[in-house]
Amino acid sequence: MRENAAMPDATRPWVTLADDSAIALGPLDGRYRGDVAPLVDHLSEAALNRARLHVEVEWVIHLCAAGAIPGAPTLSDAEVTYLRDVVATFGPAEIAELAAIEAETRHDVKAVEYFLKRRLSRAADTLGDDTSLPAASELVHVFCTSEDVNNLSYALTIRSAVHEVWLPAARALADAVADLARAEAATPMLARTHGQPATPVTLGKELAVLARRLRRQLARIERDETLGKINGATGTYGAHAISVPDTDWQEVGRTFVEGLGLTWNPLTTQIESHDWQAELYADVARFNRVLHNLATDVWTYISLGYFAQRLSAQGSTGSSTMPHKVNPIRFENAEANLEVSNALLDNLSATLVTSRLQRDLTDSSSQRTIGVAFGHSLLAIANVTRGLAGLDVDAAAMARDLDANWEVLGEAVQSAMRAAGIAGATGMADPYERLKELTRGRRVDGVGMRAFIADLGLPSDVEQRLLALTPASYTGYAERLVAHLD
Repeated sequence: MRENAAMPDATRPWVTLADDSAIALGPLDGRYRGDVAPLVDHLSEAALNRARLHVEVEWVIHLCAAGAIPGAPTLSDAEVTYLRDVVATFGPAEIAELAAIEAETRHDVKAVEYFLKRRLSRAADTLGDDTSLPAASELVHVFCTSEDVNNLSYALTIRSAVHEVWLPAARALADAVADLARAEAATPMLARTHGQPATPVTLGKELAVLARRLRRQLARIERDETLGKINGATGTYGAHAISVPDTDWQEVGRTFVEGLGLTWNPLTTQIESHDWQAELYADVARFNRVLHNLATDVWTYISLGYFAQRLSAQGSTGSSTMPHKVNPIRFENAEANLEVSNALLDNLSATLVTSRLQRDLTDSSSQRTIGVAFGHSLLAIANVTRGLAGLDVDAAAMARDLDANWEVLGEAVQSAMRAAGIAGATGMADPYERLKELTRGRRVDGVGMRAFIADLGLPSDVEQRLLALTPASYTGYAERLVAHLD
């Protein structure tokens, strides 16, 4: 038998998997589908096409209501309802029909136009022969370039994805961090600057720092504008003005865009410039980076024993070969997904702000990754949320660490000596150097530190304060600082 007889070769290939539509190429549509499924209703290809259909329908309704084009019908309530139902009932059968049309047109927006025109031609079946909708067919996509529809559709879907899916998940995570910070506001912990023992803090204060950073980025994201335009092939309303010169097309465009709940951009080329998208993605990426910082810090606290992981909450086997382990996989998974998300968000922020002259199509391909970028971020948020929920604080482990590092009181002692010297006490010279000689590169226990303090000749009130001090009580205002979260 050949040594590698079990391995496939040219004469015995693997079974082909590509014909199975249930097998996903990417992890977001496969392994992690459950965590990111809410985004599908906003940032999938089908959701984009539904948004395009929504824009086309509302454009017809708006033109008729505004009397923008002489001869356009005044739509009845029933006709308006019929048109909006075309969007409301857009489901699997319609997705398949639209795909079949696009296979013929080889153009996604044109396919949406034809799809809607089909619905207008069938309106009499629902509304009766006196409906004006079949005759209004040429109002569909009139004066529009594809980008007029696309920029508004992306704006609507991105805004809804952020505000209805991503922000609620991110806020809930930030609130969970804040709640844990409040619960542990008074729990003393050894700080580590440059990885070395440093002035003690409380666990709650350190978590509060991260919670506030996350919330600050969320506040920026909540304020981000979502822009849109509908002004023709090169942003001049050229076809509008030559065809129907007596209509104020800027006003028609402004009221339409604002009627969709977007901010009107009056100055564009063929494309809306996408600057608002770049701003949004930069803010989301910054949130991701803060969350990455949280994930790596919590991972480190777990490795130090400050947090204990509940295996039942983590829901996983720690190691395939070492049964004692409970790996911090939620936080490691989050790190990786945040990095993937930011790679895409950074690319979108950098590339979408540039378009050659009046138009190129680089944005068309780039924007198809928006859902992937938000998907990896949402997955990371879900993992950190679950990871935090599965942690128990080990205050005893933190207390042992503090008690093993009395040298961190060196800062307190030398600072008190400085203050006493400034106030007129004698014998307080060279406080930093004296504490450095005692503490640098060596461990000092409580007995040694108190003996040193007692020999300094400090004013009695200062001496008593320092003698009562321990690493666990040397946390300054840390506990009360957590109140800044509120």
